[in-house]
Amino acid sequence: MRSYNPDLTPPWKRSAPVPEVPADRDLVVEEVGTGFCGAVIRCEAGTVTLEDRFGKHRVFPMEPRGFLIDGRPVTLVRPAGPAPARPTRTASGSVAVPGARARVARAGRIYVEGRHDAELVERVWGDDLRIEGVVVEYLEGVDDLPSIVADFAPAPDARLGVLVDHLVPGSKESRIAAQVSSLDVLVVGHPYIDVWEAVKPSSVGIPAWPTVPRGQDWKTGVCHALNWPPNTGAAWQHILSRVHSYKDLEPALLGRVEELIDFVTAP
Repeated sequence: MRSYNPDLTPPWKRSAPVPEVPADRDLVVEEVGTGFCGAVIRCEAGTVTLEDRFGKHRVFPMEPRGFLIDGRPVTLVRPAGPAPARPTRTASGSVAVPGARARVARAGRIYVEGRHDAELVERVWGDDLRIEGVVVEYLEGVDDLPSIVADFAPAPDARLGVLVDHLVPGSKESRIAAQVSSLDVLVVGHPYIDVWEAVKPSSVGIPAWPTVPRGQDWKTGVCHALNWPPNTGAAWQHILSRVHSYKDLEPALLGRVEELIDFVTAP
């Protein structure tokens, strides 16, 4: 008579010991409950964040026997190692000031076009801006820039800097920017249709930013051309996760942001 094993628990959940593997960055694992497969990009507070080949992020608890490597169950653990050295430079390349407290916000401001612009500026210049007390706000476009500047009422002790996308001769943005005239306002811009393009393609892992036909939504067109899922929010988070310092950005953006910070903080 044939006997059957009454234990219906999946093999990876049975009690036999499994190896503990440090969740080092770029380690590729599969989460057993969902089948989600991706590379480790972050490990903190009992969780691990994985990124799949489409740039999608998922956070999972580091439970015993919770992952597979090459089909074999493992328990992920937090990587061991010495405490990381305190950085001597900020992401923008400035000298770091350990323990420095944020300055009370200045009356002056820096305005950028959209949320992605603001998040990118924060990513690279956030430490510098807090020390200088400069607040960055986003406008959701520049169509109403002249009236926004008038409402702000710039003055020598409350300067306004504005970063504009696609500020090239003959563009709509250049015509709007030309309507702003004040010694206490500086409007500068970069040549890119969208701030996504200000991130170096090599940092994102692509050969170049694709050309999107005129009339198409640029972000949607980029996702389509790169075979990314049609989710521009997720695409932006993927791009932003690849930005670690000023070295990941194009000089055409770097120079303009530094110019605005200098203008707003000048005595």
